[in-house]
Amino acid sequence: MSDVLLFHHALGPTEGLHAFASELRRSGHTVHTPDLFKGRTFGSIEEGVGYASEVGWDEIMARGERAAEALTNELVYAGFSLGVVPAQRLAQTRPGALGALFFYSCLPPSEFGAWPADLPAQIHGMDADPIFMGEGDVDAARELVESADDAELFLYPGNQHYFADSSLPSYDAGATRLLTDRVLEFLARVG
Repeated sequence: MSDVLLFHHALGPTEGLHAFASELRRSGHTVHTPDLFKGRTFGSIEEGVGYASEVGWDEIMARGERAAEALTNELVYAGFSLGVVPAQRLAQTRPGALGALFFYSCLPPSEFGAWPADLPAQIHGMDADPIFMGEGDVDAARELVESADDAELFLYPGNQHYFADSSLPSYDAGATRLLTDRVLEFLARVG
């Protein structure tokens, strides 16, 4: 079974994030869900990103690193949207990473050096999500897949950004079921 460090999106640690973590736990995985926002949640992406900018991206990254320091090095790093930033940085730079799961977002691997070729990864997004498709994330995801020995990009039909968060109106149950199945297969393989 895998040990997963899962970072939340810009709305904060929502009930939907915890429901997703619980689904992974029911399959026997250990899932850690640190709170990068220290108890705050937000009603919009803009508000959450504004808070992260106010606190400072260096501090948000440091909070992610502190969460990882308390755990084993042999982790699968996962993140939803904004949470992909600390997840990707840790996956690429912290020794011992077993895998990476990026939901709705991806940075060019060069942001944190080269992608470790043997580090397995999955990236999930919707094929008409204006953020994932329109702001460069899908291009970064394709670059990562091309540079890795074992990485996959999964695109789901739809235009929602937070489609796997069951506590939000953007939730898509069908796409989330398929995403969850793929994630569970990945975790069983790398754990």
